[in-house]
Amino acid sequence: MKCLFKVTIISLVAMLIPATWAAAQSVVTLDSCRNMALRNNKQIQIAREQQQGASYQRKAARAAYLPSLDATGLYVFNQKDISLLESDQMLPTMSFNAQTGSYGYNLVTDPTGAPVIVNGKPVPSTVAVIPKSAMTFDIQNVFAGAVTLTQPIYMGGKIRAMNEMTRYAEQLATASHNMAAAEVICNVDAAYWQVVSLKSKHRLATSYVGLLDSLNRNVDAMLAEGVATRADKLSVEVKLNEANVDLAKVENGLALSRMALAQVCGLPLNEVFTLADEDNEITITQLPANSYNMDEVYSRRNELQSLQAAVKIYEAKAKVERSAMLPNLAVMGMYSISNPNIFNGFQKEFNGMFSIGAVLKIPLWHWGGNYNKYRSAKSESVVRRLQLEEAREKVELQVSQASFKAQESIKTYAMTRTNLAKAEENLRQAQLGFAEGVMTADDVMAAQTAWLKANSENIDAQIDVQLCNVYLSKALGTLVPTQVIE
Repeated sequence: MKCLFKVTIISLVAMLIPATWAAAQSVVTLDSCRNMALRNNKQIQIAREQQQGASYQRKAARAAYLPSLDATGLYVFNQKDISLLESDQMLPTMSFNAQTGSYGYNLVTDPTGAPVIVNGKPVPSTVAVIPKSAMTFDIQNVFAGAVTLTQPIYMGGKIRAMNEMTRYAEQLATASHNMAAAEVICNVDAAYWQVVSLKSKHRLATSYVGLLDSLNRNVDAMLAEGVATRADKLSVEVKLNEANVDLAKVENGLALSRMALAQVCGLPLNEVFTLADEDNEITITQLPANSYNMDEVYSRRNELQSLQAAVKIYEAKAKVERSAMLPNLAVMGMYSISNPNIFNGFQKEFNGMFSIGAVLKIPLWHWGGNYNKYRSAKSESVVRRLQLEEAREKVELQVSQASFKAQESIKTYAMTRTNLAKAEENLRQAQLGFAEGVMTADDVMAAQTAWLKANSENIDAQIDVQLCNVYLSKALGTLVPTQVIE
């Protein structure tokens, strides 16, 4: 009984494993592959971080309009004290002379009343002594601090130009991010449709092997009846072996293409998934545009937006260089504090004061250095403008070429559809003729080969239409929206 129970459990598990494995094979659409690639691609992540950095730089430049508040602290240890006197100082004194009505120095006089002169100088009779120790201050441990408020008034237009530069730099980073996204989407679409193409060719190769296998069995029957030769049998077997080899090549290519798509989408290489279009008949749902407005294309192309932002950045840079030749004015307020107290005889205590002032800087003469920097920046802006004009011409050529290839892919697809219908009818007629005995096995294999080629060309044409639509959308600037899905 226990053995029967174990066998039942094992059977149930064996039945559930294929169902679970099939459920694990998630079905993903083209949009899902695009979104996964945009989320996981390292270049997109780098571009996104650069976009964030440009946004922070713009906020930092905007802060330059506002007053800045800074605090500074200082501690200094000095080996020696400071003394204002070399030695004790003796200063002559004065007394009021009632007769003259003024003050006069108290001097030593001789019996005649004349001042006594020593070394060419009169000798004072009384002096006021200022000892050196009274003018010696302890500055071995000095503490100081200040809080400063600075408000720019006019900086020659530098602050406004810097804000313009950071704003255009943010636009440049956004355009670079969208360009990277468009490139990723192109790579995803190419890998996606490569898998779909190889899966369709795998079904085609399997069908071709089935046709040859059926023909091989028919030739065996005819050989047994004596209406076919051994050479017919060998020809069919050779074709069947070649078809099996081609089928193995397609299977290997399909496995490698799945790995390439998984890598582009940021998934593990051994990830098991099924594409929404790989088991369905490829259908053309969107025809390429026949007409377009180049002005609208210019406004959508991220490359041109990048160059336009670069032109604006260098124009703003020229304004920054020009500001070095203009006056700069700023006002400031400060509260400073120190110990020793310099306001009260260097006492060992903290004391401070407020200060308010203005700073005006007027450039006078720099031997043309600032002016040449300004001219250099203007030249750079001219170079970027010329690059923008050249890029516009290349974009117009690129759009024309992409549109031509898209229209050509539609014509090719229509011709392959016609050829496929004829090849299918030819194969049907050859199979009927072979069954009636009026056609040989070589005729049937030739019809099968033509049918295989027509189907393969039709699959390539369908995939080419899909990819040409993608490339045309990229050229028109409509592949990636203004704000890429995060």
